[in-house]
Amino acid sequence: MGGHHLILGQLIDFITGETLDDTLDERYRQKIARLLVTQKGYLLSDISPRHKLEIRVGQRCAQLQISFTVTLKQRIAMVIHYGPGSLVTRHRPTLAMSRLVKPYQVPVAVVTNGEQADILDGATAKIIATGLDQIPAKEQLTAAHVKHNWETIGSQRREMETRILMAFEVDDRCPCDDSVCSKEPRE
Repeated sequence: MGGHHLILGQLIDFITGETLDDTLDERYRQKIARLLVTQKGYLLSDISPRHKLEIRVGQRCAQLQISFTVTLKQRIAMVIHYGPGSLVTRHRPTLAMSRLVKPYQVPVAVVTNGEQADILDGATAKIIATGLDQIPAKEQLTAAHVKHNWETIGSQRREMETRILMAFEVDDRCPCDDSVCSKEPRE
């Protein structure tokens, strides 16, 4: 056991080939990775697992991991945030991630617990589909990519989204959770 996470051994990451701790959460992430490649038509090079996102609110700083980012034509076009349990409680922080990962609004944000998924329009925050099978295939995401206006997120909005992430993903989180790695404030 590592912290409160049951480690079942090790496994090989489907996307990167890295050796990772085999946990129940990691098994779900690997399931999603396989789905993206084998059923949705993405190349391994389109997908970035464990994408690091550093946020700062005042003197507080934290590093989060976005489960997956999907890049098309040199732009992140979809973020996928995995977390066990209820999907609805993860909608807002996932939207915040989609607004902070780059200076522009990412078109599609997916929230999943590995069994279910809600697909959100990044700009409107509306649920556009539900179910793992409804995660956009590469051709669908390419079409959305072409239509998207790639609006830049203003500094005031970025600050609000950062505060939302700090509240939802960092405050009162167990320090051993692999999706949050808090740092000491810089002096």
